[in-house]
Amino acid sequence: MLEKKTASARDAEPRPHVSPSIAWRRRFAALALVLAAVNLRPAVTSLGPVLEEARASLGMSAVTAGLLTSMPAVCFALFGFMAPRLARRFGPDAIVVSGLVALAAGLAARPFAGNSALFVALSALALGGIAVTNVLLPVVVKQRFPDRVGAMTGLYSMALNLGASTSAAVTVPLARAFGADWRVGLGAWALLAAVAVPPWLALARERSRTAKEAQRYGTSEPGAASEPDSGAPHTRLTRSPTAWALTVYFGLQATAAYVIIGWLPQIFRDAGLSAETAGLLFAVTSVLGIPLSFALSAVAGRLRHQSGIAVTIGLFGLGGYLGLLTAPTAAPWLWAGLLGVANCSFPLALTMIGMRGRDSATVIRLSAFAQSTGYLLSIPGPILVGALYEHSGGWHAPLIFMAVLMLPQLAAGFFAGRNRQID
Repeated sequence: MLEKKTASARDAEPRPHVSPSIAWRRRFAALALVLAAVNLRPAVTSLGPVLEEARASLGMSAVTAGLLTSMPAVCFALFGFMAPRLARRFGPDAIVVSGLVALAAGLAARPFAGNSALFVALSALALGGIAVTNVLLPVVVKQRFPDRVGAMTGLYSMALNLGASTSAAVTVPLARAFGADWRVGLGAWALLAAVAVPPWLALARERSRTAKEAQRYGTSEPGAASEPDSGAPHTRLTRSPTAWALTVYFGLQATAAYVIIGWLPQIFRDAGLSAETAGLLFAVTSVLGIPLSFALSAVAGRLRHQSGIAVTIGLFGLGGYLGLLTAPTAAPWLWAGLLGVANCSFPLALTMIGMRGRDSATVIRLSAFAQSTGYLLSIPGPILVGALYEHSGGWHAPLIFMAVLMLPQLAAGFFAGRNRQID
């Protein structure tokens, strides 16, 4: 595996003139990117608010409910590994279409499942669609916006956070508007997923037509995306220190995110705050990610090194955990804000994936490797936090564990953010 220090010369050079037709196609691709991204979390975040009603209706056991909470990371890991091979054969745009169709179908069908097993299976179908789309969006950004990787990654990360926050907040009101039927509140998000399909279908058809014309005439359109794989032999990513740094960074930030999502409200409630206040504090961590995701990725995309940003974000997280550990009720809004900033390590990781790969073929393999392996690494963390909480009877040990875990995240972020490119 060859890794080289590179200067971002393209950032200093004037950008070439872009014809109106190409500019319009870029705007259309940006719209499709946002529509896909806003659908990447409602399947997960819409379930929690109505999980109690779903369990009662389906006769779901606590074990099955626990399985549902751990399914996202498992599905993101397992299905994510399939994305590069599928994209090489059919093209990234076509696979994103398939992923969105699977997502819409799973979301539409699972509220009507008659038993827990079918509900879990349909949830897995939806999560599988999310998984391949997760992996391929950084590749689409690299192909269609090679000069704006940071800004476009920030745009779709912002849309992702918006979808996650909105679905968590709106699912129960939707259910109440239709006679307190949890099935309606949960199934309504299938409509949003269905809206994202036609633009991606148009992009896939346009890509196929452009590829056929290029093959026929031996030419390529300015700004046209390259094929996801050139067919050349590859060196294993497992031999790349940069790839491993990205993977570890992605896995540790995912661990922290799942712990915050699953346990932060309970931490505040156990400290003596009301359920309403705990919910608002948790909302702060999500809402902060909406503007910060775009701003941070846009800035990171203009820098040769992202190490400083990764370390700074990690220090925010470390401060948040230490604050919860020593004085959770002294400045709860500050601790929630610090952890909200720390959660922006997710869009930073996506930006670095797009920038570390020299071409789209490398980015697609790097994205699958870092995200899928990273999600696998993240699975034990939230479980261990729950076990420490149960056995210690408090949050002292779990918060020490999370604070300590920030140290390898800082180190991994430093090495992942260095100005290296993987061939």
